[in-house]
Amino acid sequence: MKKLKLFSLSLLILIGNYAFSQNAKSLLKTGKDFIKAGNYEEAINQFSKAIELEPQFIKAFYERAETYLKINKKAEAAKDYENIGIISPKKQDAFSISGRLFYELEEYEKAVIQLNKATELSKKDIAAYKYKVLSYIELKKYLDALKESNILVNLASTSDNFFYHGWINQMLKSYALAEADYLEAIKIESTNLKALVQLAYVRMYNNKLDLALEAANDAIKINNKSKYAYIVRSLIFKKNLDYPSAINDLSKITLLYPDDVDGFFNRGIAYQDFNQHQNAINDFTKVLNIENNYIKALTLRAKSYEQINDYNNAVKDYEKICSLDKSDKKNEKLLVNAQQRVYELNREEKSPTLSIIEPLQKETNTIEVAGKSKILKIQLKVVDDSPILKLVIEGKEIKFDKDSIKLGFIANVDVEGKKKISIEAEDIYNNRGIFVYTLIRTETNNPDIQMLSPFASDNGEIYLDSNDPNLYIEGLIEDESLIKSITVDDVNASFKPDESNPKFNATVIITNKDKITITVKDIYENTSIKEYKFNRSGIEMLADNPMGKTWVVFIENSDYVSFTSLKGPSKDVTLMKGALSKYKIHNILHKRNLTKKQMERFFAIELRDLVKSNHVNSILVWYAGHGKFINETGYWIPVDAQRDDEFSYYNINSLKASMQSYSKYITHTLLVTDACESGPTFYMAMRSIPKERDCNDANATKFKSSQVFSSAGYELAADKSQFTQTFANTLNFNSNSCVPIERVVIKVSSVVKQNSKQTPKFGKISGFEDENGTFFFIKK
Repeated sequence: MKKLKLFSLSLLILIGNYAFSQNAKSLLKTGKDFIKAGNYEEAINQFSKAIELEPQFIKAFYERAETYLKINKKAEAAKDYENIGIISPKKQDAFSISGRLFYELEEYEKAVIQLNKATELSKKDIAAYKYKVLSYIELKKYLDALKESNILVNLASTSDNFFYHGWINQMLKSYALAEADYLEAIKIESTNLKALVQLAYVRMYNNKLDLALEAANDAIKINNKSKYAYIVRSLIFKKNLDYPSAINDLSKITLLYPDDVDGFFNRGIAYQDFNQHQNAINDFTKVLNIENNYIKALTLRAKSYEQINDYNNAVKDYEKICSLDKSDKKNEKLLVNAQQRVYELNREEKSPTLSIIEPLQKETNTIEVAGKSKILKIQLKVVDDSPILKLVIEGKEIKFDKDSIKLGFIANVDVEGKKKISIEAEDIYNNRGIFVYTLIRTETNNPDIQMLSPFASDNGEIYLDSNDPNLYIEGLIEDESLIKSITVDDVNASFKPDESNPKFNATVIITNKDKITITVKDIYENTSIKEYKFNRSGIEMLADNPMGKTWVVFIENSDYVSFTSLKGPSKDVTLMKGALSKYKIHNILHKRNLTKKQMERFFAIELRDLVKSNHVNSILVWYAGHGKFINETGYWIPVDAQRDDEFSYYNINSLKASMQSYSKYITHTLLVTDACESGPTFYMAMRSIPKERDCNDANATKFKSSQVFSSAGYELAADKSQFTQTFANTLNFNSNSCVPIERVVIKVSSVVKQNSKQTPKFGKISGFEDENGTFFFIKK
């Protein structure tokens, strides 16, 4: 039974392999059909799929490689032939072809590796030996090239093969052997131009000038437009001191090839050797117009400039050479010599002058320093007829760039405990200027930008309530110094420059904009940049919201100094934010861990200004944190309150007084306080269970309402509010278009009363105007 199972398994594997093989073969056939149709890309795709199925499918590799060559993708073809050699090490043709392709791709090391394998398998592969020789020549491995070239000329005594052999001997400076090789190449093919040219060179090197000239003339007879033949003949003429003939040959090249540097460069050398330096300069300049970093041309032009005493231009060329190639010490020596001559010719006796660019100077010989800064960043420039040799600031020599010191050099100066600093500049002729500056201390704080109208959230969002293309902006700047400029995008804001902490306003066009940027600079260049993004969701919300522009303010106090810290407020605010996200709330303000001073300022000033300037219609203020009720007075507990100091608590009567001052601007006010011991101070209690209002009652939203809903506080042991949980659930699970506050009160009161002895309180805010309207949560 066991043997039967093993046999079945083997059979399945064989069948599977056969299926894969059949599929790969069919893909190969399909690929060949695509080749016949001229669709080479799809043919390659078919061959690639075949190789994926059968990674050692040599026929697919061959077909794909040949197809790659049809679309001139040599690198891919070379890789495929290389892979064939890996799969089947006896495939000599794969090594030979991949070697040739790697040579053509200028990957000579790879070419040599493949071609060595090819010649190991076949000692008569002429092409493999040829490309191996050429690869070694490119790698400048001339001894290896000579060894392979010996084999090549024995295998095939062609003109080109003897030329390669001669070239290698020439590179090894075996000029007599090279001459014999070139003669053999010419004997086989009398029109081998490159062999004739190189024959002229090696004969010239061996001082066989007449024979060299003969070879050069023969080359020109074959091709009277060969620049290489004219170049070698010009060199032979020069060696015979026949400069006019040399220059004449090189001039022919410049006429034949006006965009080629070789003719102009070699003619420039000939002019220079013939002491015609201006002509040499002209030719080297033409070369540099074509190739501006040609070091040899720069070097030779500088040499000719020196010969005609134009040291300034010589110095420029030498300086450029040194910036391009510092390894050539000869150029540096010439540079020093030229600079020395320029130095003597330009000697002068004027002292350098110095000016301060930054910081700006209000008075001569003074510099303003930011606050208590220990380091002064100073930008200065030195003006002088000669190069500056040395710059010393406060006795310390400063390194500088010769160009930057003229345009604006930046230095960091230690000014700790100093009232003055001195700066000394000295030029290369030892002319010296000394400058002393008195330090004046300034402030360093960046201006603070506050947006008053329209309102901007803590994360920098401006909530728009209309599609008006123009936006009126009003804000406040707080800074220790006077303000220099205020811009809103590219609009200069209006403000009083001579007024401390000025208000500003501007009207900007916001069509097709998603943000604005306010930039403020004070007179000491301290700069603040603040970006505000537009939130246009409020436009749609206001369109059909009977409550008008609705804001929610969360006061979350949890990290107390003297009282027990709470985790509940943070969780509950997050819970309520999630619930309110389903309703038409135009903006949410979230204030965390307020001190008494911050609470007083927020309700008395900040919230008042925001409500007025942003035309808020309805507001919900939610407090989560500790509360106290002492001597018939309720308190919210700031985070810095002291347990035994009632004066450090925030009096709810103060809150009412602050909000009453701007309640006339608001139609609906709802205060929710989830704090223990809040007491009855806040509200005028309802004597009966509140009646749920109808969402379709226009009067309920039209007439004013001032309502308060108060829990009995946090169960500190669990640090969790059943009050908030139920409030949020009522909003979350509502399926109607709106939720009146009365529905929330009824639901919350019922659940909280069941789960604890505490009973939430709901009523009107005593002292506030109330016309029997009510607060609705309008669903999005």
